[in-house]
Amino acid sequence: MGQNDPMALGTTRDASARAVATVEVPSRRHRHRVLSLAVGTAAVTGGLAVVGSVWLGIPLRDPDGFLGPGWVRMPAIVAICLLLDVLPRAAWRLRAHPELRSARGLVRSARDVAVARWPWRRLVPVLVAVASFYITYVGYRNLKNFLPFIHESSQDLALIASDRLLAFGNNPAEILHAVLGTGFSAHVLSFVYMGYLIFVPVSVAVALIFWRHLSHGLWYVTALCLNWALGAASYYLIPASGPFYALPWDFTDLARTDVTGLQAALVRNRSIVMADPDVGGTVSGIAAFASLHVSVVFTAALIVQLIGMPKLVRRAMWTFFALTVLATIYFGWHYIVDDLAGIAIGGIAVWAGAWATGNLRDPGRRDHDDDSDVAGSADALDTRARQAAA
Repeated sequence: MGQNDPMALGTTRDASARAVATVEVPSRRHRHRVLSLAVGTAAVTGGLAVVGSVWLGIPLRDPDGFLGPGWVRMPAIVAICLLLDVLPRAAWRLRAHPELRSARGLVRSARDVAVARWPWRRLVPVLVAVASFYITYVGYRNLKNFLPFIHESSQDLALIASDRLLAFGNNPAEILHAVLGTGFSAHVLSFVYMGYLIFVPVSVAVALIFWRHLSHGLWYVTALCLNWALGAASYYLIPASGPFYALPWDFTDLARTDVTGLQAALVRNRSIVMADPDVGGTVSGIAAFASLHVSVVFTAALIVQLIGMPKLVRRAMWTFFALTVLATIYFGWHYIVDDLAGIAIGGIAVWAGAWATGNLRDPGRRDHDDDSDVAGSADALDTRARQAAA
């Protein structure tokens, strides 16, 4: 078949169109609104952390996770997701251009696909959202670290009483231990609870890079920023340590899991920080009201539901949410009212993010700029490919 053969051209355009796909970017008005909300949340949370650091004389920390420091972890995850978005598409596109099947051709194809899929008006909001998320999270962790130096007392006794009231005079953790057992269930719920540590950074990158509508990804990340900010405020509103810290004997029968190891590490870190706040790399991470595990997973599940993700994804997220709620009570991380407050925070964050991104009335309706220059870029890719092969 010749170069101008209609079937060949059709096959070429089909491969290029699949490589580029459709890129939908929020309108300029909503980009400015959502980024202002995300940046504003980061500025307030990070600013309060700086003020607290100066006032208390405690240095700011960038808390490390088991995936490494946040300033390395988040950019690395986003970069990997960008590569996963571009490279397979570039390789697929070469199917229509056998004359370019070489290492140099793959590099050229990857460059063309990256330019087509990631114009500045799409890439800049993603980078700003990631930076806002990181700053907000670091501010949140430092504000959490300052908590025991500002509030020496706690409301654990009142929250224990609320647990007994809501559980009709019973200890809710003991009920779960009796119903679910303390062996196999402990390992399952520990896996769910610890999985959250990977879920949060990965879900941020996936939402911003792989979701078809950028407004949905910005909605999710902005809502997470609000979760951290509102969560930090709730810690100061009702300071508490949680059942595992206030009533440790209620959880001694549980099998040893990664969660019990994490709890022991948190107690140890709190003691170290209280004895010497200047110790490097250590932060106090114990706070009960409200549950940010619950609020964040509820935020993710609710947004996935509202934007109409496939049924399997929606069911998986609601199952993850339900198991997370159980794990917080089962291991004594939180009281019942902590989880209820977490759901309230998640709901508020989802609503505010929907307003900012233009998804408030109908999440299925996308309000985006005219993307004809991006949607039509398959032709531009083919033109560049023919020029390169000439």
